[in-house]
Amino acid sequence: MSTPPPDDPSLGPAPVAPGPEPGPEAAPEPEAAPEPPLPPAATSGAGTPLVLLHAFPLDGRMWAPQVEALAGTYQVIVPDLRGFGAARDQAVEEAGMDLLADDVVRLLDDRGLDRVVLGGLSLGGYVALALLRRHADRVSGLVLLDTKATADGDQARSDRLAMVERVTAEGVGFVPEAMLPKLLGETSREHRPELVDKVAALIREQAPEAVAGAQRGMAARSDTTDVLASIQVPTLVITGEEDAVTGPEVGRDLAAAIPGARFLLVEEAGHLSNLEQPEIVNEALLDFLAPLWI
Repeated sequence: MSTPPPDDPSLGPAPVAPGPEPGPEAAPEPEAAPEPPLPPAATSGAGTPLVLLHAFPLDGRMWAPQVEALAGTYQVIVPDLRGFGAARDQAVEEAGMDLLADDVVRLLDDRGLDRVVLGGLSLGGYVALALLRRHADRVSGLVLLDTKATADGDQARSDRLAMVERVTAEGVGFVPEAMLPKLLGETSREHRPELVDKVAALIREQAPEAVAGAQRGMAARSDTTDVLASIQVPTLVITGEEDAVTGPEVGRDLAAAIPGARFLLVEEAGHLSNLEQPEIVNEALLDFLAPLWI
């Protein structure tokens, strides 16, 4: 009897040689961490870029007088820091100064800006100094308004954390009453009711999460005094004569610690010198910025 050919269907399927034993399934690739959000930033004008960082507990709108005065000559960029203003949905548990500084640098990267003139008032000044410590090569000029390089003392930290507890429980309704005597000088509070109302309205518009996160971040911030002597760019320090938070001596000491820094004392102005005496501050900024071309 003859043997059927190998492909004869009567034989059934041909035997299959055993393959390698299946190994464990490869682990899925981990998902990349999402990119942190960019700070929303209003931009006006063109030319040398000037970035202005706002105070606590306000947002970028506090720089409106400077934007109006400078945007005809300069590119004025005004970010809202995490949780404030248009960045309301970016609030974090603790808005540390390094985190906020890196946010600003990512904004510069997104805009294709290698170097900028950087300005900051109070909280904005803390962020500016943190940025200088981490990214000094991105700054070609510096303006520090009503701010300081020292960290909080025990009482200041305690006061900040007490506000965190209260704003978390009650919201921001009490914050204008608590903050206005610190933010505005006596002259403004007595003779500029429209400014008092404007600042109070800006505070009431902020999210409780933003106020809490910024207070935690400021309470935890490190001393940046060691940065001052290394600053190699033109610097202007501005302080309100009636500033109850960082008064004239604080401003003078800050300027004295920065090589070649200029100091301006603004009369009849408190902590928000840019809003209380905008004409004087604007004139000083225009004079300072004129020789700085990027």
